[in-house]
Amino acid sequence: MTDASATVATQNVSGGRSLLYHVILCGVSLLMLYPLLWMLASSFKPDDEIFGNASLWPETFTIDAYIRGWTGLTVSFGTFFWNSLVISVLSVIGNVFSCSLAAYAFARLNFPLKNFWFALMLGTLMLPYHVTLIPQYVLFLNLDWVNTFLPLVVPKFLAADAFFIFLLYQFFRGIPRELDEAAIIDGAGPWRIFWSVMLPLSVPALATAAIFTFIWTWDDFFGPLIYLNDASQYTVQLGLRTFVDSTGKSDWSALFAMSVVALIPVLLFFVVFQRLLIEGIATTGLKG
Repeated sequence: MTDASATVATQNVSGGRSLLYHVILCGVSLLMLYPLLWMLASSFKPDDEIFGNASLWPETFTIDAYIRGWTGLTVSFGTFFWNSLVISVLSVIGNVFSCSLAAYAFARLNFPLKNFWFALMLGTLMLPYHVTLIPQYVLFLNLDWVNTFLPLVVPKFLAADAFFIFLLYQFFRGIPRELDEAAIIDGAGPWRIFWSVMLPLSVPALATAAIFTFIWTWDDFFGPLIYLNDASQYTVQLGLRTFVDSTGKSDWSALFAMSVVALIPVLLFFVVFQRLLIEGIATTGLKG
């Protein structure tokens, strides 16, 4: 009886701790989600009710903000969506392809001063974006690329993101070299090994790079602000900025409505590839 009572008491304590942990996690989750819930609720409220009513539930439920936000500007918000989608998709393609090539070269090939170039590449991670901003802008201005998508897309095809090169490099290093040797015996060269051996085994890491590239590109505000001048070429983030007026005549409900719409592609992209993202982060962290 004593052992049974001790077991029951231990189970009760463990169950109580588990319940307490879940309550704390739920409370923290609600705290983190409250700004999103408030934005979602505000998108269905009139402007005079957004800051005058603290309740999440709208007293006057309306979808006018979505209609006004989508069609109320001189340029349709659908144009901003299309521009962001084009830039994000091209950035994903460029980053995944070029960074995987660079990572494969550092992880598998031998060439002069490889360690020096690898250290130099890692050193670029320590440079703030603003340090290279002016030289890049002057370069793109001389190339007549300003006010086009090219400054936002072309660097992605040139392996300019050292973070993704290092991430894929770590994954490639964990793939057994016996596979390369077997492919060489079968007559495969470096390109065939990369395309037929390395890439199929690296889908989780490639998906991780693709997801982060898409999210960071979609959410980027500073880059498009610097290089895009024509409203018809604005991205979603610049389009959202047009709803805010420095004179105090901001259309807050339309801003919140379009902010909710702008979150949908990122959420869908994350949900669809969530399994590969988690697998890629886990395996990249374990191999090395």
